[in-house]
Amino acid sequence: MKFGLFYFANDSTEEVGEGRYDVLLEGARFADEHGFNAVWTPERHFHPFGGLYPNPAVVGAALAVATRHISIRAGSVVAPLHSPVRIAEEWAVVDNLSHGRVEVSFASGWHPVDFCLSRGSSYVNRKETMLETIETVRTLWRGEPVDVVDGTDNPATVRVFPPAVQPELPTWITSAGEAETFRMAGAAKAGVLTHLLHQDIDELAEKIVAYRAAARAAHDDWDGRVAVMLHTFLGDDRAYVRDVVHDPLCAYLKSSFHLIARSVADVGPDFDVDSLHEDDVDFLVERSFDTYFDERGLFGTVDQAAETVERLRGIGVDEIACLIDFGVDGKLALDGLRQLDELRRRFQ
Repeated sequence: MKFGLFYFANDSTEEVGEGRYDVLLEGARFADEHGFNAVWTPERHFHPFGGLYPNPAVVGAALAVATRHISIRAGSVVAPLHSPVRIAEEWAVVDNLSHGRVEVSFASGWHPVDFCLSRGSSYVNRKETMLETIETVRTLWRGEPVDVVDGTDNPATVRVFPPAVQPELPTWITSAGEAETFRMAGAAKAGVLTHLLHQDIDELAEKIVAYRAAARAAHDDWDGRVAVMLHTFLGDDRAYVRDVVHDPLCAYLKSSFHLIARSVADVGPDFDVDSLHEDDVDFLVERSFDTYFDERGLFGTVDQAAETVERLRGIGVDEIACLIDFGVDGKLALDGLRQLDELRRRFQ
């Protein structure tokens, strides 16, 4: 099992000041020095939930010069919001700055308002657009030309510069848990980046089986790879860990509640998240906390977290992307990396 760090901070303060990216940079340096596999940063827009990360390529450039070994990963680039030419250009720069350590997970998008950035890309057809974008980016990454339409509506051919260091772009597809997306990733020869927000471990196991089958059917001698994002904080005592993470994780879940509720297809057409009373939201968040703490995160002691890792390894997960910046005090989050490194060494 490989381990990386994942970032998705809730930036709810509007105060001007320094230090917003200290946990990111210090955590990445620790992971780089201690043999972690990757550091992931997302793409988020127009909301405090994930608000530190509107452009993973910009953040990736900072990480590239702050580290020496660790993989610099987008988790994710929202493909329909951008020109594939621009995606290839930006990440080729990061690949050069990092001496060939870039990997990109592509996502189709989950919030309609984000598509105000897309210049006409349809929210309804976002998955098809994502697949088309991936193939175009791969072509450009290899240094091959692609056909475009210029500003006068005439055909043109372009290549991107600088040339990337890696001859092929290591590619992932992000899935919130849809089985079809897993199969799509396998057919596209892409890894899967997923989480346990809308699925439990048993459900994930079934989807990994389908993913591996699709990968083997489409590509000889390639079985794919699966990374799972988990909220993470480890300590020497489970009760202490629960006390530390309870309030910040509940606040974090509450800050994302409306966004996530609107993105889940099975809530029903008559469900109006805005009609919920504050007490109802607090009740649902508290129940969610119990589920996350007990079943869908890496919390507690190293021994307790190891049980979760063993279970995930048993269903075919290759990597765990540990989300550490969900509101725990920055110093505590960084101090907890020592126990996380102990866990990582057990599975090295």
